[in-house]
Amino acid sequence: MIKTIATQPYSDQKMGTGGLRKKTKVVMQPNYFENFMQSIFNTIGDSSGKTFVVGGDGRFYNAIAIQKLIKMAAANGVAKLIVGQNGLLSTPASSNILLKNKTDGGFVLSASHNPGGGNGDFGIKYANETGGQIPTSISDKIFETSKQISEYKIFDAPDIDLSRLGTQKLGDMEIEVIDSVKDYVEMMERIFDFSAIKKLFANGFSMRFDAMNAVTGPYAIRIFEEVLGATKGSVVHAIPLPDFGGLHPDPNLVYAKELVDFMFSEHAADFAAANDGDGDRNMILGKKFFVTPSDSLAILTDNFKLIPAYKNGIFGVGKSAATSSAVSRVAQAHNIGYYEVPTGWKYFVNLMDSNRITFCGEESFGTGSSHIREKDGIWAVLFWLNIIAATGKSVEEITREHWQKYGRSYYMRFDFEGITTDIADKLMADLENKLPLLNGKEINGFKIANAAPFVYNDPVDHSTTKNGLIITFEDGSRIVYRLSGTGSSGATIRVYLERYSKDNLNAEPLAMLTELLRIALDVAEIPERTGKHQADVVT
Repeated sequence: MIKTIATQPYSDQKMGTGGLRKKTKVVMQPNYFENFMQSIFNTIGDSSGKTFVVGGDGRFYNAIAIQKLIKMAAANGVAKLIVGQNGLLSTPASSNILLKNKTDGGFVLSASHNPGGGNGDFGIKYANETGGQIPTSISDKIFETSKQISEYKIFDAPDIDLSRLGTQKLGDMEIEVIDSVKDYVEMMERIFDFSAIKKLFANGFSMRFDAMNAVTGPYAIRIFEEVLGATKGSVVHAIPLPDFGGLHPDPNLVYAKELVDFMFSEHAADFAAANDGDGDRNMILGKKFFVTPSDSLAILTDNFKLIPAYKNGIFGVGKSAATSSAVSRVAQAHNIGYYEVPTGWKYFVNLMDSNRITFCGEESFGTGSSHIREKDGIWAVLFWLNIIAATGKSVEEITREHWQKYGRSYYMRFDFEGITTDIADKLMADLENKLPLLNGKEINGFKIANAAPFVYNDPVDHSTTKNGLIITFEDGSRIVYRLSGTGSSGATIRVYLERYSKDNLNAEPLAMLTELLRIALDVAEIPERTGKHQADVVT
């Protein structure tokens, strides 16, 4: 019942920072998905006795791909799969199940915050036994294997019924279909003060949570409405849909516009949040007030003692290099460890496993802690609710008091999307060569203190990673340039701007950053080289 199918390799199956992401139609090419999965199994080696977690965010082609994955796992000698009911599992829930059951790895079929549907994107995340993204050394081996593959193995059998909870068999392999939400809810109950949050809602506190027709809808309904007592209907766009109902499931000011407009209207709730396609990103809003992900990480870190699971202390905090320096001031005040890493959650895993950090975050709306090895959107939302319940203060009050205490990092990100890869690569290479010539120069009143590539030396495995280019000015302002690794086609150049102020706390971010933006565009020659005179997405 095991078939060996001859195949030809594809040359483009290199994983980015969040796994393999491609246009859905690319993945639907003959043997494309099968080639990639077989490349993973070949790289793993002997799979006998191994157990893996399997799920997805419900996007288009998920159902078909998961059935293929199940049959290929059986053909490759895997002993057991733990699969989310109907094939659904958020990325944080998958990491939790993997760690709880001490499995050998896991697969989440998701392109995270990228659009879905037949003309959208598809993705495959592969986690190892740590519960987090695999290191670059392993993903490179998978890529090399994919370029030489000549056959794959698959079980010839009917599809598995993933709607039915319980255990089934496919050949010698056991398939356990589990409640996708149950274990995750129990984990959150162990971390946060659910009693305090229940009282908050019982006293009339209102919230709106936008699941963006993605995987966290069922999680949010169970936790916020059924367990914590938020008013029924507080969770909107709660049903996972293959095309996310036409929404772009990226929780930011551009793509979550409906939620933003609601929170800046006279009908606004007390609190609002949104998650992305697979549930690992979050956006936090108060009434007519937006909290940047960089500020959110700093505020959560500053208030760790209010959370039952962290009240006895945390090891430290990590941030991506592109994230603002706001959390660094908090780490210094609390005398805890502080680390700056390249973009990509996998760089936090070594730090968590070695007890160097407890919290971590990226400016791209991802925050999390060592309770799992992925960023966790609902965890961040519950953290904010717990702070509000403990302090009785609004989102805006909590944030403004934080600025009064630590100063404010004015911070924005500008994405230039859909750039031809060759043009983007040459722009970055030429800019890197130009950086040494900028040191000590003054441009439009900003004097450059240092201009260099960001180089990270991992304190655990001693690997070295170069990721992005940073210009730091004498007043602490920064410009960061980086090529994004989360797109499915073309290239995205991301430009991050930061300007710190201790006294001027109420200005408009763009007004504070306009001159830096001018410098950033001129230095990198973005308009001249790309034809883009303004960013496609600003957050």
